[in-house]
Amino acid sequence: MQELIDFNEQRAEIYWWLSSLLARELTEDDINHYLGHEMHTFLSGLGKTPELKQPVDAFRDALKHLDTREDAQLELAADFCGLFLSTPKTGALPYASIYIGESGLLNDKPAQDMNTLMSEYNIVQRKEFNEPADHVAVELDFMGNLIILANNQESEEIAELVMQAQLNFINTMLLNWLPTFAKSCESRDSFGFYAAAVNLLVAFCKLDGAFLSGEDK
Repeated sequence: MQELIDFNEQRAEIYWWLSSLLARELTEDDINHYLGHEMHTFLSGLGKTPELKQPVDAFRDALKHLDTREDAQLELAADFCGLFLSTPKTGALPYASIYIGESGLLNDKPAQDMNTLMSEYNIVQRKEFNEPADHVAVELDFMGNLIILANNQESEEIAELVMQAQLNFINTMLLNWLPTFAKSCESRDSFGFYAAAVNLLVAFCKLDGAFLSGEDK
């Protein structure tokens, strides 16, 4: 049981890491952390999983290019704004509503569904992050909290229900739009840092879904 709890904590940390990466522009300190030994060790461990090796290698290549990029922080911030803070015609907006909503506008049904889920599980969006609930960073943060919620259950039956809810969330709230979002990033991120990050996210969600459904056993 403790082994599963520890593994779940690792899963949650990965979702929270990717959430933070896609929530805001990276600072100079953030970039130094990404280029440091701790991140190198983390990515090396992550890349040992066969399903993640290729996207991890691509992300590490992007980091190598970032290390030699002139005015890296300013240029990466410009990439972030151009992709995630622009328009659907010029960027790759990080909202589920843009890809699977009926109107193609913000705050469509995916955002409403996220608000319902957060209320159902009593998981609150961070106040300082004033974005629609179907923003990728909000959804990933929710998933991390949902994982820890399962860990905190005293009843194994209830914990199993929350684990099933995680699988359902991956299939119906993440993988139903993230692959399209990733393709949009690939086509519009000329430097490739965020495209690599989102491709790694998609690969991890698929792997995590396989774990939750028992396909990896």
